[in-house]
Amino acid sequence: MAQVRKTTHSRKTGARKTGARSSARRKVSTTRKRSSRRAAPKRWSQRVTQESDALDLKRGVFKFKDPKKIAASLKRSAEHSRRRKAGAYRSALSMLTFYINRAGKTLPKTQRTRLERAKGELKRAFGKE
Repeated sequence: MAQVRKTTHSRKTGARKTGARSSARRKVSTTRKRSSRRAAPKRWSQRVTQESDALDLKRGVFKFKDPKKIAASLKRSAEHSRRRKAGAYRSALSMLTFYINRAGKTLPKTQRTRLERAKGELKRAFGKE
């Protein structure tokens, strides 16, 4: 049976003595085994729009060119959704506002204007104006 040699020094001291070994250790420790779990969405806002209790949105609703179409689609989704907690108007408006706010500075000015107009159309569609 092989004899096991015990060392009395700490890891840090041992790493200092063998400088090349410490970098090799670091490389080994940083490579992790990938788990087989499904990858989470890149952004939390993406997860919110997919899994929130607000609405079941039609795919690409915020990309429509016509503000009236955006408002009509949001209204339809809000009225048919069984997952929303608030009223239909409030849920639709909050989803639209959420999208605008999360896009932030990356949202092109033309699209931001279109979405702001969709807010007005949504008010009209629900008779709130």
